[in-house]
Parts: sequence; structure tokens; C-alpha cells
Amino acid sequence: MKIKYLLLFPALLGNASFAQKKTAPAVTALPRPKLMVGIVVDQMRWDYLYRYYDRYQTGGFKRMLNEGFTCENTNIDYIPTVTAAGHTCIYTGSVPSIHGIAGNDFIIQATGKSVYCTEDSTVKTVGSASDAGQMSPRNLLASTVTDELRLATNFRSKVIGIALKDRGGILPAGHAANAAYWFDDASGNWITSTYYMSGLPLWVKNFNEQKLAQKYLKQDWNTLYPIQTYVQSEADNNKHEGAFSGSETPTFPVKTAAMLAKGVGIIRSTPYGNSLTLDLAKAAVENEQLGKNTVTDFLAVSLSSTDYIGHQFGPNSVEIEDTYLRLDRDLANFFTYLDGKVGKGNYTVFLTADHGASHNPNFLIDHQIPAGLWGASTLKDLNQMLENKYKAKKLVINLGNYQVNLNNVLIQNNKLNLNEIKADCIAFLQQQKGVAYAIDMEKVQQASIPNELRDRIINGYNHDRSGAIQIILQPGWYSGHGATGTTHGTWNPYDAHIPLVFMGWGIQHGHLNRETHMTDISATVAALLHIQAPNGCIGQPISEVLR
Repeated sequence: MKIKYLLLFPALLGNASFAQKKTAPAVTALPRPKLMVGIVVDQMRWDYLYRYYDRYQTGGFKRMLNEGFTCENTNIDYIPTVTAAGHTCIYTGSVPSIHGIAGNDFIIQATGKSVYCTEDSTVKTVGSASDAGQMSPRNLLASTVTDELRLATNFRSKVIGIALKDRGGILPAGHAANAAYWFDDASGNWITSTYYMSGLPLWVKNFNEQKLAQKYLKQDWNTLYPIQTYVQSEADNNKHEGAFSGSETPTFPVKTAAMLAKGVGIIRSTPYGNSLTLDLAKAAVENEQLGKNTVTDFLAVSLSSTDYIGHQFGPNSVEIEDTYLRLDRDLANFFTYLDGKVGKGNYTVFLTADHGASHNPNFLIDHQIPAGLWGASTLKDLNQMLENKYKAKKLVINLGNYQVNLNNVLIQNNKLNLNEIKADCIAFLQQQKGVAYAIDMEKVQQASIPNELRDRIINGYNHDRSGAIQIILQPGWYSGHGATGTTHGTWNPYDAHIPLVFMGWGIQHGHLNRETHMTDISATVAALLHIQAPNGCIGQPISEVLR
């Protein structure tokens, strides 16, 4: 009898336990913004926030500064400071050494092959008959904060990237994006690739059918306000600016309607390119119902026209001033649209830049400031010196990204001494006017250079995709660009000091003067969204930003 009771007792306990009704824990959604919007202004110097501040409207840049939080001392952590590396760093929190996007173009050191950052021959264009859509993020070796959002929500979040430049749309959107769109000059369409989809959504097709690029360009480009009210130090017609093809002078008005006969791609070099990009961004919010999800969505927008115009005219031009005044107006309209569609206080936006830009060297020289153009014949002369000694032609492939890219295949086949060749290159370069340092990448730790430069060289050096020698020019010098306009790519503050402003849900109002870094941006966004930082991120959340 006792044995029966002992056997029955656990069974009764089990039945009693089973009979108890379990109460599911209450579901409380973690507070997050409905929509995250990242805006990268291509080639925006930090000082553009304030150079034109008095002329900005209340709803654009001023709104961000007066309602949001600005990090006043944000710098790029690596060199070279170029578009692809910048967009990648912003969204990965990583550096070329880790994420692999070592430039807009880079050399695969083992083969000598030149690779464009987003090229992908395994995919096809969607939305056009051109090959401009043979692009994807496959060359990117790390995850983005947009990838991490998709992972954190089990791919319920929508992520869309938009930019005139393919790399400006693809790299921020990451590997797992729903879509990235970029502009095709040949057709005048916004396109994508089979990496994302087999056919354009109906809403994108309808958007393309509006032919908005042509409509913008038929208006011509004149100054937004009377030209005599512009404050730039250069007259509208000056020797430091580049004229449009077919134009005698780089002056207003720009007859874009007449230029249409040569193709719609000219919109890239006008403020209308930014307007068109934000038009598509609004259409994406509307048609993809971004911000209406049960989880946070992410819209990554890059505004490319500022870069094209900057390269052509330089930072002291009326054209650049007008471009930023028009962009300010476009941003105000975009934020007002988001207020109505997503709800003010329901979305978070950050605005930053992929890099800045130098003053034109001849402009600086005219004002008694040291500067110069470098490198016109350096590659030819360097290769000739090496050929004379080693009896092999073109031992240096190029000097791209301010690096000496050696022909390693030729060196190996000819059984030449690599270290000796590098030493000869360094000795040659250090004798060239405008060169501050030439540094063996593998010996940078021993180089007699400032720590700040050492760290940026190390961060920018990817063993498989970067050259063997890093060239550091003197301040005010640059290479790879003509005598007019400007360019970027160096470590100096004019290229590496970028704006960083946050606004909206979860953001404090204020400003911060301590040093922050481009690598901190994705870490801060990840902290805001309560998701994991990207898998190559070396940045830290900027805690002062977050409410």
C-alpha cells in the first residue's frame, strides 16, 4: 500500500502542475523610433554648417542644430578620405583595415587587378539596359548597422539605400537590405541590381516615368537669391573654377536645358541632383510605408551632387554657396514631409559627411598660404628610376589613394627584392616637392611621424587591398585633380573634420566639443536602437547624444 501511494504522489503533482494555467508575460514594446534616417552629404566640410548659417532657413540645417545635438569635433579615423571608405565607415563603425573598402577603387595586391568598390559581375542591372547596375555590397567585409537592425528584428525591419552614386546607396544599405537604388545616366532612371530583386517595384517605375530629372534641368540653374547678396570670397567668374563643357565661363546662369542634349547625367553637377534624390526618398517612405512597421525601419540617403559641384567649383564659389542654400531648403521640405507622414518625434535623423574638401591650391597661393598641386609626372619618373635600376618596366601600377601600388606579380616573376624596391621608392618620393612623408606600410610603427598620422595610416591599411607605401603630402597640397575646383583624400582637417548632427526621437538637445570619431556614428545609432553594433565596429556610443 505504501508503494502505491509513493508512485501515485508524483503523478498527482504532475497533474496538478499541468492543471495550473500559465500566464504569459505582458508584452511591452521596447521604445524605439519608428524610422531611422541617415543622411550623408557628400564632400560637406564641417564649416559649411556655419559659413552659411545666417542664410539658412529655420527648418533645415538650423532646425537640426537648434532642436538636435551637434558633435562639433568629429574626425575621420583613417586615410584616404574618399567617398566609398567614408560611407562604409559611417555605417560599419569600422576602418578600411577591417571592412576592406580601401578606396573608391583599390588594387588587389596579389594580382594587380584594379577593383571598383561595389563592382559585381555576377549580378545584372534592373531598370535599365546599361551595365550601371552590375553592383552589390559583396566587396564589403563587415556588417553595417543597417544589417544589424535587420538581424535584430528577424528581418522585419525595412532597409532602403538611395543615392545618385551607386556606392552611396549600396554601402550604407549593407548586405541584407531590402533595396538600394542609384541613378543611371544612360536612361535617366533610378535602377538597382539583381542582388536585391528581379524587377523594379511598380512605384519606382512610376517615379521614373515622371522624368523629373529632365523637368528639373529644363529650368536652368540660376542663383536662388540675387547673386549680389552672396558672400563668397570669389567672384562668379574666376580662374579657380571649372566651366561646364560647352560653356566659356564658370558663371550663372547655367544653361542646363541646353545641356540636356548631351544627356541627363548633367543633373549630378547641379543642386537638382539633391532635390531629385530627396524626391525618391519621399516616394520610398510613402510607397514602402517606412515608419509604419511594427519595428524600426531605416532609410539611408546620400546626397551626391555636393561632391560633383565641389570638385568642379571649389569651396569658395558662388555655386557651392547656392548649392547649400538650396540643399537647406530641400532638407526643410523633407523634414516637414517626415513630420506629416511619420510624425514629428517618431523618427530619428542623423546628418554627416563622408569627407570634406581642400581649398583650391592656387587660390591659397594667391592669398599667401602655402599649397600646391602634386604628382603630375611622379608616377612616370618613379617608374623610370626603377626601370633604370631593375630593368623592368612599370614596377609601380599607380599612386592611387596616396599609396604606391607595386606590381607584385612582376616583382615575383623577376625575382626582385621587394624591400629594396620599397626603399628606393621611399628615397625617391621624399625628395619630391610637396611630400612630407613616405612610409613603408609594414614599418609604420617605427616611422618618425606624429601619433595621429600613424594611427590613421594603420587604420587605412588593408594588407590585401592597399599599397605598400603611404604618401603624406604637406598641408594644402593634393594630387589627382586639375588646376580648377578641388578634391579630397588626405588626413588634414579640411578633409577629415566632418559635421555630425542628430535630431528627433531619443536625442538630447545640445552640443559637444570633445573629440568624437566617424567610427562612433554606427555605435551611437546601435545604442539608440538597442541592437548590436556592427561586427567590425571599433567606435564607441556618444552617450551625450542620447536622451
